[in-house]
Amino acid sequence: MQSLYNFVVEPIGERYNNTTKIGDKELILNTEIKNHQYINRLAKVVSVPKVNNTDITNDDVVVLHHNVFRRWHNVHGEEKNSRSYFKDNKYFVNDDQIFLYKRDSEWICPQGYCFVQPIKDNSKLSVDIERPLIGIVKYSDGIVKPEDLVGFTPSSEFEFVVEGKRMYRVLSKFITIKYEYQGDEEEYNPSWAQSG
Repeated sequence: MQSLYNFVVEPIGERYNNTTKIGDKELILNTEIKNHQYINRLAKVVSVPKVNNTDITNDDVVVLHHNVFRRWHNVHGEEKNSRSYFKDNKYFVNDDQIFLYKRDSEWICPQGYCFVQPIKDNSKLSVDIERPLIGIVKYSDGIVKPEDLVGFTPSSEFEFVVEGKRMYRVLSKFITIKYEYQGDEEEYNPSWAQSG
């Protein structure tokens, strides 16, 4: 099965990540379908499009937009699949809905994206836990280098949890400055991101 313009993917695990194990018990974290924070964003590529201008290949693991696996209620209250749904747990995905892909245990950003991990705010005058609009590049498309300390524009960051680390996906064009390290920078990863 191969689409002309879209990737065909299937979720890794369930459509929603709304449970966690505590000891031998399973705890339900969320029971509503509309909360985007509990939607699974990991998928395996089943097939690449025939018209293909990407390095992504079959069997790569990809991080997707949260609406791909999301379910919703129509005006009659009926639960429906997203428009990406095809059949048999397979989904069509545009290339602009793929933000990160993994091959040979290495995460790679498609052109135009990077992932930035926030840093702790060490200022004695601030009540913020993390410094706003600044972080350390973890995955990059090559515009900036991994481990660069960068600043980005307001409202350009979107939260993702990748392998237990909370990061922001930022379009590379919204990286506005590269900072020099001062020596007191420390990555910030909340405890809730490490669970599950």
